[in-house]
Amino acid sequence: MELVTPEIGLVFWTTVSFLILLFILGKFAWGPILLAITERETSIETALSRAEAAKEEMARLTSENDALLKEARIERDNILREAKKMKDQIVSDAKETANKEGARLIEKARIEIDNQTAIAMAQVKDQVASLSIEIAEKILQKQFEDQSKQDALVADLLKQVKLN
Repeated sequence: MELVTPEIGLVFWTTVSFLILLFILGKFAWGPILLAITERETSIETALSRAEAAKEEMARLTSENDALLKEARIERDNILREAKKMKDQIVSDAKETANKEGARLIEKARIEIDNQTAIAMAQVKDQVASLSIEIAEKILQKQFEDQSKQDALVADLLKQVKLN
């Protein structure tokens, strides 16, 4: 039962040793421990403020990045719009040039066809005239062989001339 109800001497010496231990710890250990805790608290506060600053910097960089990205998209859209305009203009110019060149070639071909047609018609007329003359010569030669046919032809011609 001695352990459950301690004696006064044990309580006295336990209290004295506790106070000596408390004094020694207060003199030599509490200062460095509190200093270490203060330093740790300061480093944690510094780390938190740095983290907050880094977070703000990241937010600023993110907003700048978003702004740059938006600006780049606008610039890309403008470049694409300009490129489409240029493409449409080039295609339009090419079509116009092709139409003009086609019209010029068609006109040139039409003129060439007209010229060739005129030349062919002239040649046909010359051939028809030559053939007509040859036929007329042969007919006249046949007609002039016989004197009675010549007289009949002159008489017919005179009748036609008088009637006209």
